[in-house]
Amino acid sequence: MKSSAKSRPHWRLVAFLSACQLYGPGSCLYLNSQEPPVERFEFDGVGASRGAPNTEGLQEAQQNQESPSQKKRADRGEFVIAPLPISSPALGTGIVPIVGYIFPLSTRDKTSPPSVIGGAGLVTDNGSRAFVLAGNFYFREDCYNATAVYARGNLNYNLYGIGTAAGDADLKLPLKQTGQLFFGEFLRHVGWRFFLGPRFISGSSTITIRPGGDTIPSPPDVGLQTNLRSLGAHLQRDTRPNRFYPRSGMLLNFTADFFAKGLGSKYSFQSYRFSFSKFESLGRKQVLAFNLGVCATGGQPPFYGNCIYGTNNQLRGYTAGQYIDRYMVSTQLEYRLELPKRFGVVAFGGIGEVIPGGDQLFDSKNFLPGGGGGVRFLLNKKYHVNLRADAAIGKNSHTWAMGVGEAF
Repeated sequence: MKSSAKSRPHWRLVAFLSACQLYGPGSCLYLNSQEPPVERFEFDGVGASRGAPNTEGLQEAQQNQESPSQKKRADRGEFVIAPLPISSPALGTGIVPIVGYIFPLSTRDKTSPPSVIGGAGLVTDNGSRAFVLAGNFYFREDCYNATAVYARGNLNYNLYGIGTAAGDADLKLPLKQTGQLFFGEFLRHVGWRFFLGPRFISGSSTITIRPGGDTIPSPPDVGLQTNLRSLGAHLQRDTRPNRFYPRSGMLLNFTADFFAKGLGSKYSFQSYRFSFSKFESLGRKQVLAFNLGVCATGGQPPFYGNCIYGTNNQLRGYTAGQYIDRYMVSTQLEYRLELPKRFGVVAFGGIGEVIPGGDQLFDSKNFLPGGGGGVRFLLNKKYHVNLRADAAIGKNSHTWAMGVGEAF
């Protein structure tokens, strides 16, 4: 997109796991991709767990006054359903239906947060078709949590090239990427509110060039099936009272994925990602949220294995995949205000960059600022799950995004 005046509205959904790292920048469908494990906290002497129903520490007191039938209904899960439209210059116009189910894995376990299972689809008029199935499970009194994701389909999107200059030039190469992805992770509590565990990624895809577009170098392995497999580790620390809508606490994630030919991967490279989010309550209905993200890639990755700006909501206002390089940093601040009748509003802004090497960090010519605002609607009161719609302005572009859950 060259300018805000010429670009069309861009609807971006966040649904399940950032499959774009293996499946191309157009596949950034992501819902709570970094599902946090849950700790116990105290609110006025009453226990509550992260991601628990939105009772502000009064859950146990209320349960003491409930009848057995009321308690049984309270233990049941909750559905979250959202058929979201999408209108993107890269993926076309269509719909992304989402169905999620939030539930306690064991009604006897009062410490673990609720588990989540669900699925999402993608159908657009440019021929993109995809679906994602995912599950995130917490058990054994918040000692363990496991995540599994499977995605399959074909995505038609544009490649802009590598580096800030290529993104600024706005020259596009239309691509079609067909394939599948599996992701699995198992984390264990190791003390001091830290969780640590292994992760595994396996994906395969075939890239072909679609007609039209501008003349830019095509990526290698066009027309060939490419397999990518990795073993990695995930370290996490989470002190948020509620992972669906945090009003306080912090979330830290560090992941390292090692793709190797010995595992059956076409490419050998390393992917490192660090994120830190902090939340401060400014009152009963106001929250100030801060997010910092860092990405680094080593070895010889395919273009979609690099750091991709605009995915995982690092900074809104940019088409996912327009800015790609070996290193990336982003930071943003968001103000959230709850309104009556299930509505809310937010305002956000930040700055980041993608760079080929660490020696060019904080070079003003690479800066990619963005900002905007949005509206929230409370889909589920029990867990405080919001439907969000955000309008954002970036460098020579703007986007309109919808999704389930907060951006971070």
